[in-house]
Amino acid sequence: MSDTGREPLRIGILGAARITERSLIGPARAGGHRLVAVAARDRSRAETFAAAHGVERTLDSYAELLADPEVDVVYNPLANGLHGPWNLAALAAGKHVLTEKPSASNAQEAEDVREAAAQSGTVFMEAFHYLFHPVTRRLHDLLATGELGELRHAEAMVAIPAPEDTDPRWSLPLAGGALMDLGCYSLHALRMLAPWAGGAPRLLSARAGERSGAPGVDEWLDAELEFPGGATGTARCHMAYDRLEMSIRVIGSRGEATAPNFVLPQRDDRVVVRTADGERTEHLGTRSSYTYQLEAFAARVREGAPLALGTDDSVTTMRLIDACYEAAGFAVRPRTTIGG
Repeated sequence: MSDTGREPLRIGILGAARITERSLIGPARAGGHRLVAVAARDRSRAETFAAAHGVERTLDSYAELLADPEVDVVYNPLANGLHGPWNLAALAAGKHVLTEKPSASNAQEAEDVREAAAQSGTVFMEAFHYLFHPVTRRLHDLLATGELGELRHAEAMVAIPAPEDTDPRWSLPLAGGALMDLGCYSLHALRMLAPWAGGAPRLLSARAGERSGAPGVDEWLDAELEFPGGATGTARCHMAYDRLEMSIRVIGSRGEATAPNFVLPQRDDRVVVRTADGERTEHLGTRSSYTYQLEAFAARVREGAPLALGTDDSVTTMRLIDACYEAAGFAVRPRTTIGG
């Protein structure tokens, strides 16, 4: 049993992605959950991963993992273009799904995932882990209490130094691009301000730059948004930046608040608040946002607890991503076909 007395999740992992160690392995251990199985295209890589992280079994294929009766939750950290098809396959197999973002390659595929989740009756969640951390909750609280006044503007920037040229994030067939990998956080964070902005934002404009040697793949993208209440938003992303930056700034009529790293607040848990009363820095804790996320997901699966993220949210995010690509003169990401 887990530390909280709930039945532990029995998790199967698709692939041996590097992100899994911090996004799932640590949180699963903290929550007392079982890592039942892992499958990767290269079995030897899966075996190495299993040995390093205490996964109980190595399986020969993703399909075998989905068919495993001991697996009740599937974690999908595959390349972006493989999120949609394997999410659909996992839902068809009757599994709960925790998928890395974005949930699909485009809005139409996200709608198919939403329908499959409704038919399966299982829990589906896109891993916007930042939303569960006290840093983001505090930003929302500062708006909800009125300390910052009425929302006037918000800006989010998510940027990293460039991955290797062979990285799948630069692959158009695998739904790569800065917006897919990073900008989805910027857009999502601005969307989550809707309760204090009169409703969901609409896209005003977007511009982007193409990655040299990767036709059709965005190296950076900037989007301008407008909320029904009159507030504006800027969502930026860059996948070949000179440093890591994952900041958000919320500006109201009475003050502003900044989180220097809202995406990975365990690295920097500050929220800096500036009002007429002065400036203060709040520290919200370095416990992993991924641990908060898995706790919320487990509570939904085992107890039916409310969950802040669902398939409607995933579809709305992908519609906005598609709109950004079209406005910037890029094609929406193509669907990836997988074998049986």
